[in-house]
Amino acid sequence: MRRHGTKKQEEAEVNVTPMLDIVFIMLIFFIVTASFVREKGLDVTRPPETPDIPKISEKAILIQINDNDDVFVNRRQVDVRAVRANVERLRAENPKSTVVIQTGRRASTGMLVDVMDQAKQAKASITIAPLEEQGT
Repeated sequence: MRRHGTKKQEEAEVNVTPMLDIVFIMLIFFIVTASFVREKGLDVTRPPETPDIPKISEKAILIQINDNDDVFVNRRQVDVRAVRANVERLRAENPKSTVVIQTGRRASTGMLVDVMDQAKQAKASITIAPLEEQGT
């Protein structure tokens, strides 16, 4: 009878230390040689934070939208579809006038957009301001 060998077979062992050294050296090389590109974005110029609301010029065309979405042009109630015609008429009288849109806190955004569209179609420059507390 033969006995199976009592000799242990030598196990092959791989030393990974040199491989880790090379990996770290390559990592450092790529970090050092990388060129970082600064992404371009929009430069935002914010208006100065002042609690004072500028006074509305007498020559401005005042459009007000109250909390019930009623539209007033120069303190006269009009339909939203008539805003363009009113702005064009008032700009014909005073071509340098600008449009100031005042909105109430609970006025819908959709109504504001509709009024702005009408004023833009009349080729007017627009400023948006909060509605004064005394109301319309």
